[in-house]
Amino acid sequence: MSIVWAKQALLPTGWAENVCVKIDAHGRFSAVQVNAPAQGQRVPLLLPAPVNVHSHAFQRAMAGLTEQRGPNPNDSFWTWRDLMFKFLDRLNPEHVEAITAFVQMEMLEAGYATNAEFHYLHHQPGGAPYNNIAEMSERVASATAQTGIGLCLLPVHYEFGGCDGRDLTVGQVRFGNSFEQFQSLHEKAVSGLSLLPVDTSYGVAPHSLRAVGQDVLKSYSANFAAGPIHMHLAEQRAEVDEVLHQWGARPANWALDNMEIDARWCLIHCTQMTPTETVRLAQSGAVAGLCPITESSLGDGIFDAIRWTDAGGRFAIGSDSNVRISLSEELRTLDYSQRLRDGSRAALATSDRSTGRRIYDEMLAGGATATGRNTGKIEVGSWADMLCLDTASEHLWRRERDTILDTWIFAGDDRLVTDVWSAGRHQVTNGRHVNRPKIVRAYLKTIDALKDVL
Repeated sequence: MSIVWAKQALLPTGWAENVCVKIDAHGRFSAVQVNAPAQGQRVPLLLPAPVNVHSHAFQRAMAGLTEQRGPNPNDSFWTWRDLMFKFLDRLNPEHVEAITAFVQMEMLEAGYATNAEFHYLHHQPGGAPYNNIAEMSERVASATAQTGIGLCLLPVHYEFGGCDGRDLTVGQVRFGNSFEQFQSLHEKAVSGLSLLPVDTSYGVAPHSLRAVGQDVLKSYSANFAAGPIHMHLAEQRAEVDEVLHQWGARPANWALDNMEIDARWCLIHCTQMTPTETVRLAQSGAVAGLCPITESSLGDGIFDAIRWTDAGGRFAIGSDSNVRISLSEELRTLDYSQRLRDGSRAALATSDRSTGRRIYDEMLAGGATATGRNTGKIEVGSWADMLCLDTASEHLWRRERDTILDTWIFAGDDRLVTDVWSAGRHQVTNGRHVNRPKIVRAYLKTIDALKDVL
């Protein structure tokens, strides 16, 4: 058992002072006491630590390499994707493990306690499976063993190159599996998680409406009866046009009319929806997995968070392409996008919650639902996922309660994060991961090997 005492902490009932938490041997809160005497490890402030709900880990190593405009004057997500395909064709299992460990380390240092990894890089260059079909999934697990982050592994099913069932392109063949082969891969990937801590979880991810056939999509909930299901949806205008042309409906409407969309589903991006679709999908119970930095970087569009939350919709936050790992910036970008679109301020604030508090609360709850992880709350029985902010910093000096969150998100940055625990594992101290030197050395070796890719 470990004990942490905080001068103040954010509990499900609100802010409390002199909070003592006890963490059992499995990593769960076994006791939470307010107005307790100082004891154990002492910190100024504790917050529940959130889930990073959507990540493609390997893309972190290409961050910054795609900012030159190509020969196409209409440079877009689709030209970026071509460059990404070129990059990934050079990656081997050792590279993927080193990059994944590095980005998970950065996630922890930013304040995330959990990595939901939307993992689709399965096979060798050319598309042949490795001798162990789950080799790449097991490399993600090996990286997680180094970093200590909570993992929700989401092996991705990717079968077709478009809604018409066309073959995968050269850049996509490393992702491809028939449904039967994918079921085998998924089973093997899940068995490879057995050596990780007990808080590890898994789900499944049909990549998108473009990549999986209609009949299989209609039966996904039945074929995978337990665990979360994640899928990209309505991310780009060209995607909307293709689904509408081939299947006779816009993506969100097709999914709602043909699939069992409910609280098990986390639908990623959803930046290209009509107001009616937004309300319909919000009312389904599905979580919207928002990635504001990546959506800005790739020109995906602006998610209608106002209409979504007004309709009772839930959301979570992810880092997607991992072009930048910053929890506070993801949240700031989400609210600023609403302000820019509508000419407003404090767009997601409510009468009883400030902007930062409202977004933070929603992210915590949405991430827990989207991963099936008992997290997001400092209470008995939940995983001990928590972070500490430096309230002695000049940026947080004299700030109190919700104003601490507002200042961190809108006036500070992730350098204010001093400590992070994932299921009780104290992986970040004084702002740095406990295994940082080793992880960085392996990452730099990988970057040296990939330096001539682009």
